[in-house]
Amino acid sequence: MLRSPPVNSAGVKRAAVLGSPIAHSLSPVIHRAAYRALGLDWVYEAIKVNSEQLPGFIAEMDDSWVGLSLTMPLKESVLDLLDVVDGVAARVRSVNTVLVGEDGLVGMNTDVIGMVRALQDAGLSSATSATILGSGATARSAVAAAADLGVTEMKVCARRDDAAQSVCAVAADFGIAATAHSLEPVSSLLAVDLVISTLPGDIAAHWVPVASAGAGALLDVSYYPWPTPLAAHWPTSVIANGRDLLLWQGTEQVRLMTGFEPPIPQMRAALDSV
Repeated sequence: MLRSPPVNSAGVKRAAVLGSPIAHSLSPVIHRAAYRALGLDWVYEAIKVNSEQLPGFIAEMDDSWVGLSLTMPLKESVLDLLDVVDGVAARVRSVNTVLVGEDGLVGMNTDVIGMVRALQDAGLSSATSATILGSGATARSAVAAAADLGVTEMKVCARRDDAAQSVCAVAADFGIAATAHSLEPVSSLLAVDLVISTLPGDIAAHWVPVASAGAGALLDVSYYPWPTPLAAHWPTSVIANGRDLLLWQGTEQVRLMTGFEPPIPQMRAALDSV
C-alpha cells in the first residue's frame, strides 16, 4: 500500500487530531505548546472526520503531513488504510497515532503508555485485579495498560455480551484471565485494584450508586467536564483522569512525530491553563 503523497509546494509541516465529534479536543493545546517550545513552525489542527470520510481525507494528504492523532470513532476504522500497524497497536486493534514518512502510513498506539503513566502519577505502581467499563478501542488499550501494571484477573463490563467477550479475548492474548459482564452496576465489580472507565461521563454516572465499593485506583478517560460523576464519588484518592492520559499519550506522539524530546513542562502548563 506504500504510496507517493501529493507534493506540498508551501513547505509547511502539518499534523492534526481527527475524530467526530472533535470540537472538545484539547490535543491542539498540548501539541501547539510543544511546537512553540521546540521552535517548530508547524501547524496542528482539530478536524472533524468520521469513519466514512477518513479514506478520502487520507487520500488527499500531501507530503506536508507528518502525523495524525485519532480519536473516536477512527481508532479501529483506520486499520485497513495503513501500510504498517506497529506492535501493541496491532494486538489491541486500536491506532491513535499515524506517522507519515518513508514507510508510508504507520499506525501506533500511545494510549497504552499514556494510561500507565497517568496511573503511576496518581500513585498506582502495580495491580493484580481490574475492571474495565466499556468495550471499544480505548477499552482494548486499557487491557494492555492493565497488563503492563501486572494485572492477571479482569472483569469486562459492556452493554453487549459479544463486545465484552471481544475485549476478554484481547485480555487472554496478554495472559489475563477475563470474564464478561453487563453494564448493570454491581458493587463487587468495583472491589478490585484498578477500575478503568472508557465510558462517556454521563454513562459511567450510572455506577455512582455503587461507587463507594471502589477499593483501589480509578482511571476515568473522560476529561470534560471534570470531575465526572464517577470520579467525584470515588472513595479513594488514587484517581487519574483523561487530561492525564491526554498529556502522556500526547508527549509520546510529539516524540514520534518530531523526533525531539517532548517539552513536558510547557505541555502540562498549556493543558492546565484551559
